[in-house]
Amino acid sequence: MDYAHLGRTGLKVSRLALGTMNFGELTDEAASFAIMDEALHAGVNFFDTADVYGGPQSPDMKKGFGVSEEIIGRWLSQGGHRNRIVLATKVYQPMDVGPNDKYLSAYHIRRACEASLRRLKTDHIDLYQMHHIDRATPWEEIWQAMEQLIREGKITYVGSSNFAGWDVATAQCMANARHLLGLVSEQSLYNLTQRTIELEMIPALRHFGIGLIPWSPIGMGLLGGVLRKVAEGRRATPHLQQRVERLRPQLEAYESLCSDIGEAPSDVALAWLLHQPAVTTVISGPRTVEQLRQNLRAPSLTLSAQTLAKLDQIWPGPGGEAPLAYAW
Repeated sequence: MDYAHLGRTGLKVSRLALGTMNFGELTDEAASFAIMDEALHAGVNFFDTADVYGGPQSPDMKKGFGVSEEIIGRWLSQGGHRNRIVLATKVYQPMDVGPNDKYLSAYHIRRACEASLRRLKTDHIDLYQMHHIDRATPWEEIWQAMEQLIREGKITYVGSSNFAGWDVATAQCMANARHLLGLVSEQSLYNLTQRTIELEMIPALRHFGIGLIPWSPIGMGLLGGVLRKVAEGRRATPHLQQRVERLRPQLEAYESLCSDIGEAPSDVALAWLLHQPAVTTVISGPRTVEQLRQNLRAPSLTLSAQTLAKLDQIWPGPGGEAPLAYAW
């Protein structure tokens, strides 16, 4: 396993990260334990979760929430694992029905962090990520809350997720004014089918020295050989079926290219991201150990310049970075 610095920090994380969104919903606890064991054995040291993961949530918001963190916490309590991983979780989503049980007020950040620590059975979170932007809360309040958690040793680094480029810039400028390290990473939707962040986000991250962590690298299943799987009789959700039909010509070209180079479509999708200079690590969210083992091939897969050019032809980006993509 190769490792890279998380943004401009001295912290090194594996190029493939373990995403745990499926833990507790599509993957039971025993299988989740097996996946974490396998990931650790393979050299994966970055484990990503969120307080809200683990559904399905009930209408009264009392079930599902926090289940992924709880599973990780029970795995960590077995001993010997905590100091071998970089543990990341998130804050923002509603965790109860009260008006202050969500978003990024200092009130909620403090309570959410303490609740995550209890569920994870640890005394610190290595990377605490804002799951979404909260434009109703001033950055002075958010950074004051994060700074307090850092002083108390409850979190080490702060990251963002699903921000816009100007959100990153605003957050980092305010952090700089407070003499804080500020953001070290951003989790964004990024894959061959979703390249919009190349316009504004990636230039912003490069400017501020913030690491990019793509989520949904296989495009919600589209880039995992979906045409072959459907042809074999596997069922797809109505939403996925609609996307398949809309993108069928590109998917046919993509799967044909993967076949020509003798690589699995999911591996090619992951490897393409790892060839992008802004990307620090890519989140793999396996449901089974077998899926994890398949994904572990991606960091060692080198795509030729010719293959990368063909992928750009099949899945063109937004035309470059702003404003050159649409102005002189």
